[in-house]
Amino acid sequence: MQQLIERSRGIWVRFCRIANAIALRRIQGLHLGERVVFDGFPIIEIASGGHVTIGNNCFINSVNKRYHVSMFAPVKLMVDLPGAAITIGEQTRIHGSCLHAYSSSINIGRRCLIAGNCQIFDGNGHDLCFSNVADRINTKGGSKPVVIEDDVWIGTNTIILPGVSIGRGSVIGAGSVVTKDIPPMVVAAGNPARVVSSSKNV
Repeated sequence: MQQLIERSRGIWVRFCRIANAIALRRIQGLHLGERVVFDGFPIIEIASGGHVTIGNNCFINSVNKRYHVSMFAPVKLMVDLPGAAITIGEQTRIHGSCLHAYSSSINIGRRCLIAGNCQIFDGNGHDLCFSNVADRINTKGGSKPVVIEDDVWIGTNTIILPGVSIGRGSVIGAGSVVTKDIPPMVVAAGNPARVVSSSKNV
């Protein structure tokens, strides 16, 4: 009986994943590669003229039940203005995180691991506006591209700020705030994130 229940549950999960992918392919500006798996239903908002591209064999997880830490929300992919874009390379896995391209771009490489509750965004939301702080609420702020190269692993609850580049193969420790570029093949952690070790001394 237990085997039958598990088999039925597995069939239902696969059905939901296929149904999600079919439904999501209808979103304007969303370009999906082959065998992209959506576990649960993400939040995807794409302005006219914006683009989200997800490569082959990616896994986009919005289901808390089967993940090893508590996720606060589904995956959120948001593109605000025409010309802005999010690109996710093949075989990358994203769990319950937010990627927000305001007017520039977020480029995620191949085979990246993005753990739950990460926040990756290319814009600050508002200008500093110290000359007239009363008007700050009316500003939108600028944006700078974010680049995460191939094979990067980003720990849970990490924040990656506009203009940052993370080099190939690097690891970002859980709870970090990445404010500056991180070189390839290192471990970086903290707030602000700093290199704490490299592939040469691990």
